Order: sequence, then C-alpha cells, then structure tokens
Amino acid sequence: MFYDHFSEFPSGDVRERGAATAEYAIATVAAAGFAGLLAVVLQSAAVKDMVTGLITQALAFVL
Repeated sequence: MFYDHFSEFPSGDVRERGAATAEYAIATVAAAGFAGLLAVVLQSAAVKDMVTGLITQALAFVL
C-alpha cells in the first residue's frame, strides 16, 4: 500500500514544513547570546560589589 506522508498535515503548506525548526534554531541562538551577555555583565566588578553589599546587609540584618 502507498502511504502519503503529507496526509498528516491537514491544512499546512508543504513549503513551511521546516519553519518551526528554523524558529527553534533562531530562539536557541538568541538564548545563547543572551546567556553570554549575562555572564559578561555578572562578572563585572560593579555587579560583584552590589551582590556582596546585598549579602552583607542581609547577614547584618539577620545576625
């Protein structure tokens, strides 16, 4: 028997079959770029000083 693989797509356009995969790839690249930018920002001295100050204040408040 002949099986039509495209019969699973009720109203989809055959030309857009890989569109979801491309969108996932773009989102993955964007997320990786954002993670890299976040890593650079979090390694800066200003952010380290801010986090250290917050932790010091929190511990001083508790103790």
